[in-house]
Amino acid sequence: MKFLFPVCLVLCGVFIGGTEVAAQSRIPSQRAEKNDAQAIDRATKEIRAVLDAQVAAWNRGDLEGFMAGYWRSPELTFTSGTNLTNGWDETLARYKKRYQGEGKEMGTLGFEEITIEVLGEKAAFVRGKWKLQMKESAPGGRFTLIVRRFPEGWRVIHDHTS
Repeated sequence: MKFLFPVCLVLCGVFIGGTEVAAQSRIPSQRAEKNDAQAIDRATKEIRAVLDAQVAAWNRGDLEGFMAGYWRSPELTFTSGTNLTNGWDETLARYKKRYQGEGKEMGTLGFEEITIEVLGEKAAFVRGKWKLQMKESAPGGRFTLIVRRFPEGWRVIHDHTS
């Protein structure tokens, strides 16, 4: 019986101490979750700003400004229908041919139903709906983007548009 008292003290100490440690470990975790939520919110707003700048550039007829939202790299990929275009320069040339060529018009661009899923500090997945209002038609479709954070900001590294 005299050994039981010290064992109870030790167990109570572990229990109380363990609870204290568990309570302390929740505080940094809660801070981390709050910081993560803030980082996700900030990234979402930054990505949305890139998309909004692209729409504004398109609607003033500035394809180079529109392309500023894309990764300026030969590794950029752009897929539309069954066509794959590799490279920033090639993608710009495709847009120019399709929307600024002889007898072509750019129309007014709009994005809708945008969802942004931040995958980490430097990557996100974006889905949405695009619509062009032309003089005699209103083409539209869906897009999926992979965006990556670079020192200069978020840029589209892969665009799949249908």
